[in-house]
Amino acid sequence: MERESMEFDVLIVGGGPAGLAAAIRLKQLNADINVCLIEKGSEIGAHILSGAVMDPRALDELIPDWKEKGAPLNTEVTEDKFVFLTETGGFGVPNALLPDCFVNHGNYVVSLGQFARWLGEQAEALGVEIYPGFAGAEILFDENGAVKGVATGDMGVGRDGQHTGNYQPGMELLAKYTLFAEGCRGHLGKQLESRFNLRNGADPQTYGIGIKELWEVKPEQHKKGLVQHSAGWPLTDNTYGGSFLYHFGENLVAVGFVVGLGYSNPYLSPFEEFQRFKTHPKIRSTFEGGKRLAYGARAISAGGLQSLPKLIFPGGALIGDDAGFLNASRIKGSHAALKTGAMAAEAIADALAAGRERDELAAYPEKFRNSWLYQELHKARNFKPWMSKGTVFGALMVGIDQILFRGKAPWTLHNHSDYDQLKPAAECTPIAYPKPDGVISFDRLSSVFLSNTNHEEDQPCHLTLKDANIPITLNLAKYDAPEQRYCPAGVYEIVRNDDGSNPRLQINAQNCVHCKTCDIKDPGQNINWVVPQGGEGPIYQSM
Repeated sequence: MERESMEFDVLIVGGGPAGLAAAIRLKQLNADINVCLIEKGSEIGAHILSGAVMDPRALDELIPDWKEKGAPLNTEVTEDKFVFLTETGGFGVPNALLPDCFVNHGNYVVSLGQFARWLGEQAEALGVEIYPGFAGAEILFDENGAVKGVATGDMGVGRDGQHTGNYQPGMELLAKYTLFAEGCRGHLGKQLESRFNLRNGADPQTYGIGIKELWEVKPEQHKKGLVQHSAGWPLTDNTYGGSFLYHFGENLVAVGFVVGLGYSNPYLSPFEEFQRFKTHPKIRSTFEGGKRLAYGARAISAGGLQSLPKLIFPGGALIGDDAGFLNASRIKGSHAALKTGAMAAEAIADALAAGRERDELAAYPEKFRNSWLYQELHKARNFKPWMSKGTVFGALMVGIDQILFRGKAPWTLHNHSDYDQLKPAAECTPIAYPKPDGVISFDRLSSVFLSNTNHEEDQPCHLTLKDANIPITLNLAKYDAPEQRYCPAGVYEIVRNDDGSNPRLQINAQNCVHCKTCDIKDPGQNINWVVPQGGEGPIYQSM
C-alpha cells in the first residue's frame, strides 16, 4: 500500500502553545494561507504538562482580547513564597530579597493543557486544519535536501514488524515550510539538529525532569493564587532542583518537583525524591485530607540562551521547546513558546508573500534577536550554570547576578551535557527511600494509572536500543542500571532468573508517559525515543 499525500502552504508538527500560536498568527496575517497542524496526542492538550504559571505578555500580543474570548486564565497570582527546606524545617526568603525572576505579579496559574485546547479552538475558528492522533514519524526531504514535510506513522504494525490485519500506511504531508513544535527533546527536532549541524557553536542542551501531581485539597488548606517554590531538602546541595505548589481554581493545588538531569549519583530517583518531598512537615499539611487527581512527568529544557541551536534550516524552523526556549530562572516557557511561534509565522507569511518556499527563514532568528524574549533570556543566561555548581553557592551567585548586575554581568557561563555526569555506582552511596504510604506518597504504577496512559502492546517498541548489550555491559555493570530509577513510569526493569543469573533489561513500553528522560540521561546515549502509534500515550485532563 502506497502512502497518500496532501499538500499545504505550511505544516506544523505539534499542537502545544508554540505550534498553535504559529498557526493562529499565520491566519491572522493572511487567511488564505493553507495551514495544517498535526498532534501525536489523542486530542489537543492530551500530552501537555507544565506547572504552570503563565506570563500573559506574548498572549496579549497574539490575541489581545483573550479575556473576552474566554481564555482559561482564571487565577491571577496573589502571593509569592520561596522556602529553603532542611530535613525537619526550613525558612522563608523575604520577598524583598527575591530576584525579579521569582516575582509573579501579573501572571496566572493555569492548566496548560486546558489553555492549549482553547488555543486549538481559536486556531480552528480561523480555518487551521488540526489533526490530533497523527504522529510525525519521518522527515521528508526534496531533491535539494530541503525539508518538504513529514510522514505520519504507519498504524497496525505488529511487535514483530509485520503488518497486521489493521495495517494502514502513514500519510505524506507536504508543505512549502514546516515548523517543528514537538516540545522538549523532539524526536524529529533531534534529527534535524544532526542533519543540518544546528548545534554547531552552541552549548550542549541541559535538562530537568519535572514530575507533577494535581490535588484537590481541603478548603482550609487552599490559598487561591498562592505560588510557592522551594529549594533544598530532599536534594543534596550538589543536585540542582526544587519544588512548586500552585494554588488555583476551586481547591486545586498543582504540586511538582524538578530535578536537573545533570545529577551524578546513579542511585538518585527523581520520582522518589518528589514523593518524599511531600512528606516534609512544612508541605504535608497541604495535602492531608485531600485527594490526588492526576499525575504526569515531562523533561524540560534548561540550558537557556547559550544552548539554543540554530533555529532554521532549508524548508523550516524549530520553535518553542523543540529549540529549548524556556527561561529556567522563571520556571516558565509557555510565553516563550507563544512568542517564537508567532515570530516564525511572521517570517513565513513574508516569505510566502514574496513567492519563496523551502529556503531558510532568516527573518525568524533576526526577529528573535531583536525581541523582548531575547533580552529576557540574555538576562537569565547564567542561572542554570550557576545553580549547577551547588544550591547554596549557586543561589548566592544568582542573587548577585540578578540583583547586583540586573542580569547584565560581563560574563557568560557555559553548560555541559547531562548524560556524562553520572559517577560509577561504586563511588556513590545508595539512597534509602521510604516506602509510599498511599496517602501522601505513592508508587510508580498507581501514579501511571492516573496519567491515563495507554499503548497498543502489539506494535514495535518505541523505546529503541542502538546496542542491546549496553544496558547490561555498561549501565548495570558500571552504574547499577540507573534507568530503573530515572524513569518516572516504571518502564525499565532489570529481570533475572530465579537464581539471580542472566540479568536482562525489560522495557515496559506501555507505561511510557513520553517524558523523554531516558533519551536524555542514558549514560551510553543508547536509548532512542521514537514515536509510537498516533493517539497513544498519556491523556492529561487538567495538567
